[in-house]
Amino acid sequence: MTEPYDERAARKAYIRRRQKTVFTVIAVILVIALVVSCLISFKIIDVEPHSKSVVQPNYGQAVPCAAKNQDGTAMKWADNNTVPVRVRNGTEFAGLAKAVGEALQDRQFNVVTIDNYPTSNVTRTTIYFGVNAINPAYTLNAYFKDAVMVMDDRQDRLVDVVIGATFNDLNKEKEVKKQGDTIKDFKGCKTVDELKKAGLPKASEHTAVN
Repeated sequence: MTEPYDERAARKAYIRRRQKTVFTVIAVILVIALVVSCLISFKIIDVEPHSKSVVQPNYGQAVPCAAKNQDGTAMKWADNNTVPVRVRNGTEFAGLAKAVGEALQDRQFNVVTIDNYPTSNVTRTTIYFGVNAINPAYTLNAYFKDAVMVMDDRQDRLVDVVIGATFNDLNKEKEVKKQGDTIKDFKGCKTVDELKKAGLPKASEHTAVN
């Protein structure tokens, strides 16, 4: 004889099955989230693949170590007014070089020229200098938030700064002073001889880093 159909019991059984399915799915999601979190924490998964290139010293560009005293100790920052600077606009924004030049003058830099760079599609601000202006270039670079330093084969002390599209603002004097009284080398910096051996770009053939 067929047992009578119990609707309430069937409904309870259905609800229990549905709850079991929901709890199972939630448990699986939590386990996956936990595993992914552990992989990220232990750097097995890199969620910011581009960040490494940003934090590289001098943005991955080879840079000379700062000049040292005769006893090998670090030298003090160059006086701003002893750094001859040419400010060049490498963007399509008219007047940007003039604005930056005036801001550098306010910080006592010796701005000798303000003009336009041959191209207007420079992405990152670039500081060009020669072997005789390494420390002045370090000093100027301390005022920029994201500039890259490039040594070329010029022999004079003129330092070029080509303003790129990523330029936002100069560092304030108090931010620069946090770096201490003496120049700190970029991590992984090279000697002048090493850079010369690798080949320096021509001063007349500047190519800004994009």
